[in-house]
Amino acid sequence: MAWKIESKIVRKVASIDEDRSALEAAIVMTKEFIGAIVVRNSSGIAGIFTERDLMMSVVGKKKDPEKVRIREVMSHNSATVSPNDSVSDCLDLMKNQRCRHLLVFTDNEFVGIVSLRDLVALMIEEKEDLIESLNRYITS
Repeated sequence: MAWKIESKIVRKVASIDEDRSALEAAIVMTKEFIGAIVVRNSSGIAGIFTERDLMMSVVGKKKDPEKVRIREVMSHNSATVSPNDSVSDCLDLMKNQRCRHLLVFTDNEFVGIVSLRDLVALMIEEKEDLIESLNRYITS
């Protein structure tokens, strides 16, 4: 049985307006101890800004994080999933998209975010449940 990701979705997510600076995003991410922040604009969710975006598009290109606007360096075409997607489908998507965070939507409505760490935890729970079931089967 493939477990769905719904139980691991982080529904209370940090967000920032796309017109804010990369430095402001980094400060929020540091304070919240998170690796990604959802980017909003007047239309809703504009994308995601991650530690990798900060390193590759700001620091690695020697840009001033205080002057760079999030909209210039965020991931615009963020990978999205639904709460009913399986762990394996999400891991495959992360591998193919080379990302560590997925935005979760239900019927075009943003519901949260799921990270690679969340999926690994769910996968471990799934394996532990399988081991427990097999042990019960063997010992009964």
